[in-house]
Parts: sequence; C-alpha cells; structure tokens
Amino acid sequence: MKAAKANKTRKPVKAALPRWDLSDLMVAPIDRNIDTALKKAAKDALAFQKKYKGMLHKLDGAGLAAAIAAYEKLSEEMSRVYNYANLDRQTKLNDAEAGKRQQTVMETVTDISTELLFFRLDLNKIPDAVLKKQLQHAAAKRYAPFLEQVRAFRPYQLADDVETAVHERSIIGAPAWVRLFDETSARLRFPLGKKQVTESDIFHQLLSRKSADRKAAAKSIEKVLAENIQTYGFILNTIVKEKDIDDRQRGFKTPAQSRNLENQVEDDVVAALVAAVRQEYPRLSHRYYKLKAKWLGVKKMPYWDRNAPLPFSADKKISWDAAKDAVLAAYGSFHADMKKTGQQFFDGGWIDAAPYAGKDSGAFSAPTVPSAHPYILMNYNGGIEDVMTLAHELGHGVHQVLSAKQGYLMADTPLTLAETASVFGEMLTFQSLLKAEKNPAIKRAMLAKKVEDMLNTVVRQIAFHTFEEKVHAERKSGELTPERICEIWMEVMKESLGPAFTFDEGYKYYWAYISHFYHVPFYVYAYAFGDCLVNALYAVYQDSEKGFAEKYLHLLQQGGTQRYDELLKPFGLDARDPGFWKKGLKLIESFIDQLESGEKLVKVRK
Repeated sequence: MKAAKANKTRKPVKAALPRWDLSDLMVAPIDRNIDTALKKAAKDALAFQKKYKGMLHKLDGAGLAAAIAAYEKLSEEMSRVYNYANLDRQTKLNDAEAGKRQQTVMETVTDISTELLFFRLDLNKIPDAVLKKQLQHAAAKRYAPFLEQVRAFRPYQLADDVETAVHERSIIGAPAWVRLFDETSARLRFPLGKKQVTESDIFHQLLSRKSADRKAAAKSIEKVLAENIQTYGFILNTIVKEKDIDDRQRGFKTPAQSRNLENQVEDDVVAALVAAVRQEYPRLSHRYYKLKAKWLGVKKMPYWDRNAPLPFSADKKISWDAAKDAVLAAYGSFHADMKKTGQQFFDGGWIDAAPYAGKDSGAFSAPTVPSAHPYILMNYNGGIEDVMTLAHELGHGVHQVLSAKQGYLMADTPLTLAETASVFGEMLTFQSLLKAEKNPAIKRAMLAKKVEDMLNTVVRQIAFHTFEEKVHAERKSGELTPERICEIWMEVMKESLGPAFTFDEGYKYYWAYISHFYHVPFYVYAYAFGDCLVNALYAVYQDSEKGFAEKYLHLLQQGGTQRYDELLKPFGLDARDPGFWKKGLKLIESFIDQLESGEKLVKVRK
C-alpha cells in the first residue's frame, strides 16, 4: 500500500491517516512463509555451528571475515521474521492470534539462536595476539567495531553451558513479563464520562484546554492504575530481580553498568550527566513551572496541569499533510538528502499514524533490517506535539536508513547517539515553525511548548533514571511493595518538578504505565544524553560556516562503527569535559530567560 497523496481539500485530521505496509518484511501467505523462513534458518544455523564451532581461533583473516559475514546473514534472516511478527503485534495488542504468532516466532528464534550462541562466546576466546593478526586482513578489519563491542563483555562472560541455559530460559524471563505488561496495558479501559477509552485516548485528554477535562482524565488514570497496581508491581519486581541476578552472576557492580557498556559510554560520563541535570532542577523545571502557574492564574498547579495548554497558545488542529510538509521542509532546509530520505517514509507506506484500539499507545521508529527499511509507529491527533513527535521519529528513521549501509551487525547506533538525529530533527522543525510564525503571542506559546518538551526529555527522563536507580538498589534487599515503589516515585517527582505543583494521592501510581521501566531498564537517560548533545551540536551549527550538514550526515552514516566521543571530535565537542552538559542545559535556560523577559515586557506594557 502506498502512502496517501496530499489531500488538497484538508479533510479532518484523522481522515486518511497512513497505515503501514509490512509486506517489505513478509508477504502472504504470512504464516506459511514465516514457517518456511524459520525452518531454513534452523537448518542454516546447524550447518554454521558444525562448520565454525571451536574453530574461530584457527582461521586466518579471510576465514574470520567469511564466518562473521555468514553469521550476519543468518541473524538478519531471523530478525526479518521477528520484526514482522513484533510490528504486526504492536497494532494488534488485543488480537490473540497476533499475540500467538509473535510468541511462537520469539520462541522459535530463541531456539535457533541457541545454536548460534557459541559464535559470540568463541569470538571472546580468540587470543588477543591471534585476533590482531586476523584483523590485518581488510575484510576482517571491516568488522573491527563489531568485534570490539562483543569483546567488551569478555570480563562478564559466563561458562558456555551457563550462557546457553541463560539464553534458552530468557524466553520465559523478562520478555514474557514485558508481554504481560503490554497486554495488560492494551486491555485497560479508562472511564471518561459515559465512555470507556484507551490509554492513548485518556492521556491525550490531559492536553485538553478545559481544566475539568484534565482533572477528570487524571482521576480516571489514578483509578485504573490503582486497580491494577498489584499486577504492575509484581511485573516490575520480577524484571528487576532477574536483572539483579544476571548482573551479580556476571560481576556488574551497578544496575546501569551493563547498559552503559552496551551504550559504549563510561559510567562516570553518565553520572556526570545525571548530576548536572539534577543540579539544574531549580533553574530549569522549578523556575519554568513557577512561571507556568502564574500564566494559569494559580499559586500552585495540580499535577495534571503539567502539560496543560497555555492561555495564550493557539488552539488549532494541524492536518497530517500540513505536518508532513512542515517536517520535510525543515529537513530540506538543512540538507536536501535529509528531505529525500524522509520522503521515502511517506511514499513507501512506512508509517502507521492512525490512533485505534489495540494499537501501542506510544511512538517509535523500528530499524528492522538493513535489507528492508525502518517503520514508524505513532498516534497522530493533530496537535503541535504530534508534529514534534513526527519530526522526532522521522529523525530516527532517517538515521536508520543512512546507517543501514554498515550492515546488520553494525548499523544499530548505541543509545548514546540513538537520540541524536531524532532530537536534532525536532529542533530543526521547531526553529523552522518559529521563524515562519508572525504572531508574537503564538511565538511565545511555541517557545514555552518547546521548553516543556525539553524538560520532558531532559529533566523528566533523568528523574525516571533516578527512580530506576532507587528501585533497583532497594530490590536487592527484597521485593518492594507497590506502596514502596509509589513512595519512591513521589520522592523523585517532587524533587524534579519542584514546589509549583500539588500532588494528589493518586499520582503515586503513575510509574506503572512507563513502558521503558519494563522494556529496557536504564534506557531513559539516553533521551537526556541525546537532547543535551544535540543542544551543543545545534549551537555549533548556528555558529558554523559551510560544511556542518555534511559532517552531520557523515555522523549518522556511521551507525555503530564509531564511539560517541570519536564522532563528536569533528565538531569540537567533548562529552568528557565537565562543562559539556552545562552547555547543553544552557540552551534550555536561555529559552526560559526569553519567556521571563517577555513576561516582564507584558507587565511594563500593562
């Protein structure tokens, strides 16, 4: 299915919103073709194991390169099938057959990959001197970044039989609990007036212009989450405990250490980011929300007004076509290749934007496999925040397309850089829209909305990270009651959001819906990392002469072949510099300065 062409008659926002076409991953008859693909993968995996198990240290450079290339091809074949089943499931969370297919594929892929598990273990057993000689061959040297990342985990590798047991049991570990979380959340219905609405719909209601609507939505969320808090608490406790056991057996000293190693970022760099943001809470979130409370005419805001529309903001809906045009124009003003790459998502049916029951309520860009292309999922409701979400996810998508040339094993970007293109895409779109807007009141509202988005990306995500640190630390001493998790949540939220808010008792349950806590523990700091990094990059862009765009596109094309510090060097940036994070945070503070200055001017004119 091709994406719908531009609608010149401007139908309502939800009319003709695109649905994605997954046929580039799998064609009908779906179940038969999945079965055929997985049977072939199973046969190829056994042949691969027979040929290479215990032999990697005996190969020359060309032989090692051939082995890695064969492993890469096999891994991509399985990932193609898995990605189809997973993406199909994300739009059918209330469909038992789709759930059964996803679970069957996951179990089969786990079984097949068990036969391939030896490969990474054996790569880590190659003596350094032997590998150094093998990497002198050009074909093998190409895979040096992949080998470096695999071998970074050598100190934490368990015995082969233990690794095999851990891998085989993984299917009934965290992934199973994540599935329960997803299905539980998808089934929830929230009372709103005489209706029962989905999670996506109820959270969208928090953006209503009417205070009564926002309060009603918040109270509904409180009620439903409270009714399910025992289930959410048990799921989180189980996932955290499993991670603790794995970390302890492997020798990781902190719960975040394994994620940092995977992200190719040092523990102290992450700690510096977290400390810098927490130190700036008073000058960022506390200061802004005090200003917002004044705009809303209150001394303190109820928590459900955190993202409330401002009194002077424009209440208008933006059609899908207008959103698409705005984002592509912003991308094109930066570099023609950015727009050209982004256009493919709209023309090729790579986006699912329509909100509907049973669909994942969030937004993401899934890279799938280099031999296909990424797919974007979002729920478009026509607000400016939805335009920014489109710009964000399209940034991810463009990044994933550009890095695909690195191949399946090295196309994925570490989380330290995964948010770079998405946040940069948002910034380009925001600055483009701000420049085009002539109405001073609307410009002011746009600037305030951007500050809120940046606070959600930086302050809120670091608060989430702090929440995770506390929960994982306390879980080592035993299971946490849902009430204790609620207490930790409230402590962290009050610290990060500041004295401008009142927190009703029911807000304590809101940790339960945050999917990252279950899906990818300690992912969240990557958002703040990416936002601050982009703020620093954007400052360089504003001051740069010609050549910045080309260097930026080169950065995106590298995928996972270079570390974040190497990629930042051409821009004169160093994340190890203690002042680096403050430089990124300074941009947010400057926006708040502008808003405060505008407030003073308004008072003077009155």
